[in-house]
Amino acid sequence: MPTLMCYTACMSRQLTIRGVSEEVGQRLEGLSRARGQSLNATVLQILESAVGVDERRRRLERYATWTQEDLEEFNEALAAQRSIDDPLWR
Repeated sequence: MPTLMCYTACMSRQLTIRGVSEEVGQRLEGLSRARGQSLNATVLQILESAVGVDERRRRLERYATWTQEDLEEFNEALAAQRSIDDPLWR
């Protein structure tokens, strides 16, 4: 069972969309050509935007982005923990 759970957790979802009108299909193909990307990539971007995935990523980036100064401060705080106390390891 763990293998199945890992497989389903790691695999991206596959969807089949039926009933796409000729007009929508042509517009999507034209849009993908204009963007220089595959039809699949174009549709994925449209879907992600429609459900707010991009917005959520932008909000999370505010909290997950470090400046060089942040990194230096973090490394300084950990410097003492990175040293080895030789007498304790003998």
